[in-house]
Parts: sequence; structure tokens; C-alpha cells
Amino acid sequence: MNLYSLSSQLLKTRNHKYSRPVIHITIAGVALGMIIMLMALIITGGYKKEIREKIVGMGSHIRISNYDQNYSFDPIPFNRNQFFIKDLKANPHIKNIQFYSTKVGLIKTSDQVEGIVLKGIDSTFAWKQFQKCLLEGDPILYNTPELSKQIFISKKLAVKLKLKLGDKVSTYFVQDPPKQRSFTVAGIYNTGIPDYDEKFVLADLRHVQKLNGWDSTQVGGIELLIDDYSEMDHLGESINQSIGYHLKAETIKQLYPNIFEWLILFDTNVIVLLCITMFVCVITMISSFFIIVLEQTKTIGILKTIGMETRTIFKLFMFMALRLIVKGLIWGNGIAITLSLIQNQFQVLKLDPDTYYVSAIPVELNLIYFILVNLGVVFVCLASLALPALFVSKKIAPVHAIRFD
Repeated sequence: MNLYSLSSQLLKTRNHKYSRPVIHITIAGVALGMIIMLMALIITGGYKKEIREKIVGMGSHIRISNYDQNYSFDPIPFNRNQFFIKDLKANPHIKNIQFYSTKVGLIKTSDQVEGIVLKGIDSTFAWKQFQKCLLEGDPILYNTPELSKQIFISKKLAVKLKLKLGDKVSTYFVQDPPKQRSFTVAGIYNTGIPDYDEKFVLADLRHVQKLNGWDSTQVGGIELLIDDYSEMDHLGESINQSIGYHLKAETIKQLYPNIFEWLILFDTNVIVLLCITMFVCVITMISSFFIIVLEQTKTIGILKTIGMETRTIFKLFMFMALRLIVKGLIWGNGIAITLSLIQNQFQVLKLDPDTYYVSAIPVELNLIYFILVNLGVVFVCLASLALPALFVSKKIAPVHAIRFD
């Protein structure tokens, strides 16, 4: 009989009244630890991904604007036909280049007035990315010869102004001389990000150009969408160095530092939670190990009497521990995946969108999370049991062990 089979037989022995419930408690403890650690990573990963997608949905990963421009919604224009556009299009990580500009104004209905930022976009706008936020209406390419008078407003603005699809609204822009434009609501969106939903209105870029007296080549900025978030900082830095001294490239981390600093706190909390949970798993395994060894002392003494070496006894203990850990992992992984799928499908657990930017707890079933947590639990638990197992293997003497009761 090999060691793996022998470890299974020892754990299945039914004449030990103490170790049987301890084995079940150990498996349950490992499973519970796995559920807590996996759900922490799955929820944190899903939340961070959801927030990033919401921010990118209305904008981009990287924004290029005039270097002299502060964080203002009345940008300093520059020519869209820049020398570096060709290099940006050739970059494999950049999946879309879109041009835009903004204009501060007021939107007025019969009984309500709200301040807005009119964001002008054109046919380069990534509607596929934005469509996740679009609640009503269809995308408009804004590529017809005629100037489009259709706009997209947020759900928050629509509720405040009592607007719905097809309604006509008037907008006013404070300049010299003041100007007025009439628009038709063609779509309603919701990002969940207050910075966007409270003020941004999407419209044809040519409106902003005409209001500012610009020609068709002048824009307020260039937005870049990339295919790999992990490359964003590196790309932002390299683009910033290649676009000339009069322009600057900023990532969404630099544009929205408060949100991303807040997300970093989630990582810190998760690390603390993982360490505490792992520590509890280790204590559970060590406590269970000594109880199991205590009841198997006589059996171990007999095995030593018939010639089993100390190192073989040590391996036997490790196999016993591994079996318990694996059973806990199977239950933990299964329950964590089930809970994640239920939340993803039915969104059982809700959140306050005004506080957390999302209406339900998001999840991200990432294979990397499962691999790292499973390997981490196996390694840490076995490593923590190695010294006690080696100590017990050496200290149990056959004569005393056989007499042990």
C-alpha cells in the first residue's frame, strides 16, 4: 500500500471519536477561508474593472490636450492633423483615436435650468465602448454633411429636467455675444460616475467648433483607447515624450486621481484580509494535525515497529494534510464560483450608486485569482505543517506509542 492510500485509510478510520469531527471542521475551515479570499479578489477585481470601464466609456485611457490648458472645459484648440497621429495608429496597443472638444453652457426646459458641459464628438467616437452605458437611444456617427442637432444626456439630467427621448431643449452659452442652440434628445445614458452624469451632454463636434469660431481642423483634445490597461502608464509616458512641447498626454489615473487613490485602498484592505484569513487557515490546520496525530499515535508506533522510517512517517503526515487541504479547496472553489455566477447573473447584492458608482456588487471570474489562491493555500498550509510533522515523526517512540491509549 502506497503512502497516499495509507493516508486515506488513516483519515477514514471510524473508531476515533475526536478526530472525525475535527477532520470535518478542518475541511470546512479551509473551504471557508478559500471562499473569503476568492470572493475578496473576485469582487475587488470586478469593482475596479467596472469603475475603469465607466470612466473610459465616456472618455478614454489617455487624453492629449494643449499643454497650456488647465483642467478647464473651455480648452485651447490645436490642429487635429498632428505629425504623431500616424505613429499612434501604428501602435498595436492603441485601438481607437477619437477627437473631441467641450463647451460650458446651460440647458433649459420650461421650468428647469441646469449647468452642462457640451462634449462635441465626431465619427471617431468609440460608440461600442460607450454603448454599455447607453440606456435608451441608438448611436449616431455624426458623419453626415448636415450639422446634427441630436444630443445624448445622462439619466440624472433627464430626471431633473423631466426629459425623454424626442424632447426638444434649448441650450445657452455665455460668450460675447451669447449664443443659443436647440437640440433634440436622441439618447439617455448612465455611467454611475457623478463627474459625468451631473453635467456631460454629448453632441456633434461641429457645434462646439462653430460656437468657438474654430475651423473644421481644430479640436480641444484627442482621446486614446488602448487594449491593455496594464500598459497604460507606460504608453502615457512614451506618448507624452513624443507629441511635442505644446501638448501633453495624461492617463485616467492622472485625470481622476481621487477615484484611483480610493481604489488603491481596496487593494490594501484585500491584502490585510488575505493575510488574516490565511493565518486562520494555518492555525486550524496545525490544531487539527495535533489532534489527528494524538489519536493515531498507536498506529504510527506500529508502523515504526515494522520498519517504517522517520522520513516516511513525515511524508505520511504531509499526505494526510494534503488530502484535507484538497477537499477544502474543492468545496471552497465550488461555492465561490457558484456565488459569483449567481451575483453576476441576478445581481442579488445591491449597492448605493451615489456612493459606490455601481448599483450592484460586480464580480470578475479571473482564472489567475483561482490559481494564485489555491497554490498559496496549499504552499502556506503545508509549509506551516512541515516543522510540526517532522518534530512528531522523530519524537514518537514505537514502545511508548504502542502502549499509548
